[in-house]
Amino acid sequence: MSNMSNGGDKKAMRVVTVEALPTSVQLDLSKTALICIDFQTDFLLEGGFGDALGNDVTKVQRAIGPAKAVLDACRKEEILIIHTREGHRPQQKDITQHKRHQTDGCIGSPGKYGKILIRGEKGHDIVEELYPLLQSEVVLDKPGKGSFYATDLELILKAQSIETLLVCGVTTEVCVHTTVREANDRGFRCIVIEDACASYMEDFHEAAIKMVWAQGGIFGNVATSKQLVQGLLNSSE
Repeated sequence: MSNMSNGGDKKAMRVVTVEALPTSVQLDLSKTALICIDFQTDFLLEGGFGDALGNDVTKVQRAIGPAKAVLDACRKEEILIIHTREGHRPQQKDITQHKRHQTDGCIGSPGKYGKILIRGEKGHDIVEELYPLLQSEVVLDKPGKGSFYATDLELILKAQSIETLLVCGVTTEVCVHTTVREANDRGFRCIVIEDACASYMEDFHEAAIKMVWAQGGIFGNVATSKQLVQGLLNSSE
């Protein structure tokens, strides 16, 4: 899969309004990207990393349906789509001792879908429902929780003149929140799609969502998948 199409073409401005918290948002679709964070087999299915740590993976599976609705709508509008995958090199030279200790040595150990969170293994890849389909969709491998850390995400976004990120993914309080905070510090506006994100712990999800739009939207805005899809539909009318 090629990660980028000929990205040099300038797109015409297409402005839509999306209902959100704390206020509705106007966004130019030509300067908007969707980032789908870590919808990987190891995080979402039984026998993977999340399950190995004792979590109920059905709680994060709730985000798949809403995320697919958002993904399909963004594909229709030809919005730049980026999929991230957290994981490590097969040689495992990029796993710090601290991270190994944090995860009780789980990373790299044999699992139902191969070595857990190791690139090239089935568990590291994206679940079927949200799998990249278009040649233009970017697949971004990252070694940490944030999508900007040790990746070329910022370069891609700036090269494509992106100003706003629509954010889906798991888990809300870890990889999603870390990415939103990184993006905020870099000057990108974020709209977190509440029901297209999920956590193994529902109270963590709720708290993380509130943190995004609190104090006038300190880290960004929050919308539901239905609100976003409706906003995109209005652009086509």
